[in-house]
Amino acid sequence: MRRNTLTTLGAVTGGLALAASLTACGGSSAASDAKVVTVYSADGLKGENGNGWYDKVFKDFTAKTGIKVKYVEGGSGEVVQRAVREKTNTQADVLVTLPPFIQQADGKGLLAKYAPKGADQVDGADKGADGTWTSVVNNYFGFIYNKNELKTPPTTWEELLDGKYKNKLQYSTPGVAGDGTAVVVKAMHDFGGKQAAMDYLKKLQANNVGPSASTGKLAPKVDKGELLVANGDVQMNYAQAKTMPHLGIWFPKTAKNASGKATSFALPYAGGLVKNAPHTANGKKLLDFMLDAKQQQEVSSIGGGFSARQDVKATDANAIALAKVMDGVEIFEPDWNDIDENLQTYVEDWKSATGS
Repeated sequence: MRRNTLTTLGAVTGGLALAASLTACGGSSAASDAKVVTVYSADGLKGENGNGWYDKVFKDFTAKTGIKVKYVEGGSGEVVQRAVREKTNTQADVLVTLPPFIQQADGKGLLAKYAPKGADQVDGADKGADGTWTSVVNNYFGFIYNKNELKTPPTTWEELLDGKYKNKLQYSTPGVAGDGTAVVVKAMHDFGGKQAAMDYLKKLQANNVGPSASTGKLAPKVDKGELLVANGDVQMNYAQAKTMPHLGIWFPKTAKNASGKATSFALPYAGGLVKNAPHTANGKKLLDFMLDAKQQQEVSSIGGGFSARQDVKATDANAIALAKVMDGVEIFEPDWNDIDENLQTYVEDWKSATGS
């Protein structure tokens, strides 16, 4: 889930264990901690009960290599900012986050060039042109609704302006949460430009509960009926729906395009090797392992996501169900370079429009 605070978890040989406090190793400890790798990651791939894709990957990686995984989790922008603060004393070996924050990390010089084994099977749009990052799990932006309270999901953005959604709607904060930033990206696409999107989001603010740095926190509220609608992403929400039966996934479109297809865009978990990492070799091994065909085959069956590799064709029950979720949804490709370059402007415009 998308959390608003950085959480540090420790993976130990033979299984995963929560650690009350864990200090990621610095450069000076490389010799003593040679059998360790530290991952900074946006949340969503680790299960609440140790049953997520990361849980399985880290456990299997440690069993195969003897290398322990130290895991630090936070919002998409948070993990990048932490890595920026530590740039003179690098703590992380691998960074995993969502667009446009992976591009932001690259632009800030945080990532080293490395193409994991299997990266040749990843679509060009899902990896950095300069070879500094590669998608490890594919995913798509979406919204959720309460299936118990709403017998059918809303269809259009405009429907969310209805009074029945007052204080029953919430989306995570753009510029902080990857999925919150995605709300602005999709609105700009659907409404045909920045100003039209901001005009709409200004109106929507009358029904919005308020800012939330965490997207993952919104799903339990929707499941309980505290909220009727919230933003999210397909992988995270599909996985959450296993224990939150009232969650439904939907994709808004504009009233002007009400008879057309709903739209979404890829929002992959993208991984890169951190420059000047304390355990570079171990970071490379973990990225290779994540992108290995076996682990990619388990992205859907265990993680509820989509393989990043084009040559991996999952046929498990989750993969079939996910294909149904995406059936009829038109996928567009945002200009991530533009969004990365102008992200701060877009966030400031959103703040101005909504009074946030």
